[in-house]
Parts: sequence; C-alpha cells; structure tokens
Amino acid sequence: MSKQAETPVASPAASVRLDLWLWAARFFKTRSLARQAVDTGKVEVGGQHAKASRAVRVGDGLRIVRGEEVFEVTVLALSDDRGPASVAQTLYAETEASRLAREQLRATRIAERNGYRAPEGKPDKRARRLIKALGDIDAL
Repeated sequence: MSKQAETPVASPAASVRLDLWLWAARFFKTRSLARQAVDTGKVEVGGQHAKASRAVRVGDGLRIVRGEEVFEVTVLALSDDRGPASVAQTLYAETEASRLAREQLRATRIAERNGYRAPEGKPDKRARRLIKALGDIDAL
C-alpha cells in the first residue's frame, strides 16, 4: 500500500516541536514561516511567548496570530507529518469565541470594501493633471 493511500495518523509521541506542529496543522505554508512567526512573538503557548523548539503536548492552548486573523486553539493530537487539510483540522480545536471573532472581523472587512468602486478605465488628461497636482502642492 502506498504512503499516499494511507490516512496519516497522529504520532504516538508525547511531544512535537512547536514549529513542526504549526506546519503540520497547516497554520503556515512552510516550516521556516512557522519558525519565523514563533521567533517574532506571533505564537503563544499557555499565554507565554515560546521558542520554536518548545515541545507541544496534547491539551496545550495556543494563540496564533496570522496576518489580521487570531486563532485560539487547543491541541487535540500531535503530528510531525503534513497531510491533507481534513487531517490537519483534526489536530486542534478552535475556541468558539475565536471563531466568532474571526468571522466578525471578516464581515467588517467586507463591509468596508462595499463602498469602493474601481475606476472603469485609465484617467483622462485632466484627471492625470489633478493626480499629478496632488503630489505637488505648488503646481496649482
């Protein structure tokens, strides 16, 4: 049976490196991005900043900041292999408050974009002069 045909199972190890678990749980695309996020303080374990080599155990609470999104999750299983997204989602459980806050933030961003209308074409000669004048206050 090939390795891809098998369903990846969480490893029976007692702990896994934090950066490796974040990569396997698909919070970050590469392990180096996960390490960089941990090093810059965007990942907290139990309310404290951690090193990338910190051991993650089942039951640990993580707070992960990725862009504008904030995830508060509890570790349910350990894995050091990056598998399909459906398997990665079984490695953690996101708190209800975290999920609702992310959905509300997403709705706010969508509402802010509703009033924006992209220009239909290139600016004409008069509009180009006005745009140029914005950069040079003395031009008017």
